[in-house]
Amino acid sequence: MVTAQKKSTEKVPLEKIFGPDGWLARNHANYEFRPGQLEMAESVEAALENRRHLIVEAGTGTGKTLAYLVPILRSGRRVVVSTGTKNLQEQLFFKDVPFLQKLFPKLRVTLMKGRQNYLCRQKLYDIEKQPVLNGLEEVDQYARIREWERHTETGDRAEVPGLPDASELWWRIDARSETCIGQKCQQFERCFITWMHQRAAESDVIIVNHYLFFADLALKQNEYASLLPDYEAIVFDEAHDLEDVATQFFGIQASNYRVEELARDTETTLRMKGIESADALAAVRELRRHSDQFFELFPQAEVRTSFDHRETFLEQHRRAYSSLLNALVRIETELTRLKDRPEEINNLARRASELRNALVLVLESKERNFVFWWERRGRGVFLQASPIDVSGILRELLFEKVQPIILTSATLAVSGNFDYLKRRLGIENAKEKILASHFNYAEQAMLYTPLHLSDPREPDFARLAAEEVVQILKATKGRAFVLFTSHSQMRDVYERVRSRLRYPMLLQGTAPRTELLDLFRSKPHAVLFATSSFWQGVDVQGQQLSAVIIDRLPFAVPSDPVVAARIRIINEDGGNAFQDYQLPQAVIALKQGFGRLIRSQRDRGILTILDQRIVRKPYGQVFFESLPAYRRTNRLEDVKAFVREL
Repeated sequence: MVTAQKKSTEKVPLEKIFGPDGWLARNHANYEFRPGQLEMAESVEAALENRRHLIVEAGTGTGKTLAYLVPILRSGRRVVVSTGTKNLQEQLFFKDVPFLQKLFPKLRVTLMKGRQNYLCRQKLYDIEKQPVLNGLEEVDQYARIREWERHTETGDRAEVPGLPDASELWWRIDARSETCIGQKCQQFERCFITWMHQRAAESDVIIVNHYLFFADLALKQNEYASLLPDYEAIVFDEAHDLEDVATQFFGIQASNYRVEELARDTETTLRMKGIESADALAAVRELRRHSDQFFELFPQAEVRTSFDHRETFLEQHRRAYSSLLNALVRIETELTRLKDRPEEINNLARRASELRNALVLVLESKERNFVFWWERRGRGVFLQASPIDVSGILRELLFEKVQPIILTSATLAVSGNFDYLKRRLGIENAKEKILASHFNYAEQAMLYTPLHLSDPREPDFARLAAEEVVQILKATKGRAFVLFTSHSQMRDVYERVRSRLRYPMLLQGTAPRTELLDLFRSKPHAVLFATSSFWQGVDVQGQQLSAVIIDRLPFAVPSDPVVAARIRIINEDGGNAFQDYQLPQAVIALKQGFGRLIRSQRDRGILTILDQRIVRKPYGQVFFESLPAYRRTNRLEDVKAFVREL
């Protein structure tokens, strides 16, 4: 644990810290004076003092992390910092915070991740008493985890060397809330979640990620115990992701996986607790049988589609639906009948009731602000109810209750304003600031927009795009990300390109994301073909990444059920869905994709958008107005000349 002193730095002007001759200049090995960093720090400090929300777009290279951390530490308030990813969380905690301890020697900071990242001691001890390990691999994992548990202070699985991401054993011993019995647990005083709570309650800064933050906010909405202690201000870093994450956590989901987890946890708990109940086990078997019958009603093809025909579906399949609901009622009943039952059994009965309620809501609710849809991914069938508009929820639960909230990212503005962000998130009365990047984009990058390709919606686009990609990669000698808006287009162009060039060709899906990035960094002249998961949160500095090629403007698929519902509601309410929602969303996504290339003042490279609509359509100007001032060309010859300069 690390911790915050409000010493003489409280009264020191921020210029004495961030200025050319300030504390950072004397203590940071890679210091460069950045006027935007000082300006952002002053804006954050003013927001904290005046309790007024702040939206600040700080271009890549501004140094925004220190620009908000230093004012937070001077404020004397408990502040939650929420990041877009666990990687950024860990960077803040293990890199930025230790550096700032030199300035704030008593700094208190806690890192909090989702409960599934932490070990449940009681589950670990219970497994020791039961022969439930599967194979030599799990026996080895258990031995390593048991030894690690004896000395770890956090219980964070990231500390366990060589533990696979998909470890089945970890799933059975993690601290998920669904299986937690809280203060009734024998290990409550030694629980890693309890310890994390205690550290957070004593901290000045709590570092979380958006998924944990909104999971916690959703718990508060439903009047469950909060994971986070009280706080006085929030910083959302990578705030462009907030609408999507909030949509996920304020929705409802039921799935065959969730049913199977309930069945499996029931069997395991009965066995671990030595409870013999033929009726409860029969109820589990019945639940599995009716779950299989119900979820097999959905087509086998992987698809994500609206569930507008729910009434027709229920008319046709009422028996299978009712049987599944009744099976959930039965398992709840059999569990609550058990005499002298431990709290773990009560938890299982509650989960059965919650799962039944989720199914009823998704299949029968008439709520206008929800869109109902289903998705098949592999063997999983997921039934969803998602809020169409989260602005009212966020205004009521967040922006009206906590002041200030600071939202920052390199990609928040569209055409020089934050109207889109404020509308989608329900933000009112916020101070706004756009800070220019520390980089000289006109010197460092060229934006190439070829005009001879067909419209991306035409059948010959993939062939023409592949030819253009080959020419660009020859000019840059590989060293590129080729990013796509769809998996099918990615695979099509990859197959057309890979046999024509000798550079190492990497394809998303052939290895884990981190492994692909490591391969890209280590293989000279490598080319990575990827989709949306590589559009943000990826940092490759230097010549190893010299080009980013994007196949088309990243408009969200209009047939996606959530997108379609938002388009419909905006138009029904008298708005213009394309101008108010689809276009600004695509602008921010494109800014994220282009942001992969220029990550430092030493970086140089080519940005390419193969979609001619950015030049030929009137709305293309909105993209250009929102992007940095790159040098621009429509000619491949200029690209080759720029690369030769490099």
